[in-house]
Amino acid sequence: MSKQRSFFENAHLLNKEYGIVPLMYGSLGLEYLTGENLCADDIDILIPKTFIGDRWNEFKGFMENHGYFLIDEHEHTFEKDDNHYSYAQIEDLESFANISLSEIKTFTVSDVIFKLLSLEQYLLVYTASSKDGYRVTSRNKKDNEKIALIREKLQFTV
Repeated sequence: MSKQRSFFENAHLLNKEYGIVPLMYGSLGLEYLTGENLCADDIDILIPKTFIGDRWNEFKGFMENHGYFLIDEHEHTFEKDDNHYSYAQIEDLESFANISLSEIKTFTVSDVIFKLLSLEQYLLVYTASSKDGYRVTSRNKKDNEKIALIREKLQFTV
């Protein structure tokens, strides 16, 4: 099953059970937005911080009851059907990349509600990421390629 389809199945589950409108993040979100194949390694999903914090045990139990296996509690990463799902706090976008949560667009596809960053917002994210110590040493080339792709796409939309 494709990672996008896996995201939508997961998002539907989150919509239905918790009313969470997840943000399709990282390479997978950028793939979806641009139509380019970026070979996303995993499925990055941003959700409200309460589910990563105060309600983590409840959320973790819910995911495990639906066939997701916790593989890294520190990174909030689960595995199902050979896909890794990593959850993080959507609220961190404001301090990390100066993205206002109210400016993130919401979409509906086949009754699944989700959020997706714009090209401009992705540029802010990858520019901020390119200054992060871990990403500079391990992901710099890929991040720079994504920044170039985003800038190229933005030129054609102006």
